[in-house]
Amino acid sequence: MEDKKLTRGEQLRKALVYDKKNGYDRLLPGELEAMEDYCTGYKQFLDAGKTERECVDRTIALAEAAGFRPYARGMELKAGDKVYCSNRGKAIMLAVMGRKGLDQGVNIGAAHIDSPRLDLKQNPLYETEEMAFFKTHYYGGIRKYQWVTIPLELHGVVALKSGQNIRVSVGNGEGDPLFTIDDLLPHLGAEQSKKPLGEAIPAENLNILVGSRPLADDEGSDRVKIAVLELLNRKYGIVEEDFISAELCAVPAFRACDIGFDRSLIGAYGHDDRVCAYAALAALLQLGTPERTAVCMLADKEEIGSEGVSGMKSAAFDTFMADLCAGQGVLPRVCYEKSFCLSADVTAAYDPNFAEVYEKRNSALINYGMGLCKYTGARGKSGASDASAELVAYVRRVLDNANVAWQMAELGKVDAGGGGTVAVYMAERNIDTLDAGVPVLSMHSPFETVAKLDCYMTFKGMKAIFEAV
Repeated sequence: MEDKKLTRGEQLRKALVYDKKNGYDRLLPGELEAMEDYCTGYKQFLDAGKTERECVDRTIALAEAAGFRPYARGMELKAGDKVYCSNRGKAIMLAVMGRKGLDQGVNIGAAHIDSPRLDLKQNPLYETEEMAFFKTHYYGGIRKYQWVTIPLELHGVVALKSGQNIRVSVGNGEGDPLFTIDDLLPHLGAEQSKKPLGEAIPAENLNILVGSRPLADDEGSDRVKIAVLELLNRKYGIVEEDFISAELCAVPAFRACDIGFDRSLIGAYGHDDRVCAYAALAALLQLGTPERTAVCMLADKEEIGSEGVSGMKSAAFDTFMADLCAGQGVLPRVCYEKSFCLSADVTAAYDPNFAEVYEKRNSALINYGMGLCKYTGARGKSGASDASAELVAYVRRVLDNANVAWQMAELGKVDAGGGGTVAVYMAERNIDTLDAGVPVLSMHSPFETVAKLDCYMTFKGMKAIFEAV
């Protein structure tokens, strides 16, 4: 049978109109199985890394298993060498040395491994009405009402005056207790229900219930608090004053799991931005010897503005790059001006349940692949690096050549909100930078959702960028 002859209009539409396709219609033979294998590893990474410190620990374990070694200043490196440098155990940089010199620039994948959570205050433990609680200070942009009545785990580190660091992890082990934050019962919540969503749960009410059994044979007014302190002292050897030099946080006690009858989605805490961090890391671990040196930067503190010594604003990244450049007699600024960075951070997935805040033509859709964001920011692109047209064209070419499903994305309607990434701080270093990442449903909630296909395509996209000449 002869093919139907296309009309002139049909020919023009086929030739000229941008036609987005569902990623499942673009999968190559064998990629469905590869996608499932990749997502299994990603779920394991999520369960092992509930904090940035734990993500660094997991990253080092995976990197060393793949042949990476700790970088020491002055180390001689040749093409194919694989090194990493931990920044205070809260951020990490990894590199695979390329055949070309660093004067030709590097390909960078930058993501962040911190996620919204509840940090314990420095004097957190108190008792009231014979119930013991921890006071918290939320970290990052959360919707406070989402954090009450869910199971919570406690993770972090207690630094003693002696210099010893004690790692704390309660809730993710077999038989561990969990924690929670109370909410008001609906029978008594009439006045609370009249309040705006953002005011119904005040920040100072995010107090974690940690105990209720009083110390036996004692007449003090703080018997429950003392009993909790005794348990902590018995297990960790700490006293109340040690909270002052502790970094402890409450995170959702959810394990990463498949979502949907077809298991096409992943639900978990921390997709923002560990889904992109893992994509960048996994892509780097699979590299052979690239033409240009490939660098993976997994930063801390993005959720609060990339501040501090472990954030993207820190000189730690520049120091690492300067050390690599020094080994080849190259000035870092020469390397930077010829480098490219994919700022790998999540974007908002179009949600038909809340269609009023999205502009569908320019929103990322679930299962349509990696989302490219020419700009982020808010209002009139405030806080965005706004990549050039030439840079977007370059990334289009690299991704298409690698058969990566991708789409353009924007974070909701203009003036509906906005957000930022580490892109602007890479751009400030004179590094060409474009945002790209996985579309996320329920972003910044305790249980976010992503599509497996988008996760896999972001991994493929990162690998294509690292391998670009």
